[in-house]
Amino acid sequence: METIRVLLSEEEVNKKIGEVAAQINADYAGKSVHLICVLKGGVFFMCELAKRITVPVSMDFMSVSSYGDDTKSSGVVRIVKDLDESLAGKHVIIVEDIVDSGRTLAYLKELLMGRGAADIKICTLLDKPSRRVKEVHVDYTCFAIPDEFVVGYGLDYAQKYRNLPYIGVVEGVE
Repeated sequence: METIRVLLSEEEVNKKIGEVAAQINADYAGKSVHLICVLKGGVFFMCELAKRITVPVSMDFMSVSSYGDDTKSSGVVRIVKDLDESLAGKHVIIVEDIVDSGRTLAYLKELLMGRGAADIKICTLLDKPSRRVKEVHVDYTCFAIPDEFVVGYGLDYAQKYRNLPYIGVVEGVE
């Protein structure tokens, strides 16, 4: 039976999201931003981030898969749900729950660059730089974390624990 150890409290997470939103507000003053949420994990983070962004915001959603029900990335990225809107001329921020191997984001950024966006930046709640196998530049990072399997705030283990209001480490799992 797995247990969850708190890594980052709800208060820590909320404070840091506010700081990252303030940086985005400064960077995009006088412009609008188009947030692309990578489902399902990114939805909690994107909603909280969007509430704190003061420049005009539009949103779209994409679903990609590289995990299945496993705790390790398979390395194969599949688009499960594509965007609904054109990216032509938009200032795009891809919003992710976690950057791990970098494969998914490197693939997505390259794919989306070909769709005519003015620019594309990456914003993540969590970053595991020690797990990187594909180099990807992350523009906005809330927390760099150690190589542990984390849940909460949208992140899941076999579709469980997404609704935790904090970031926890799954323990007792092989």
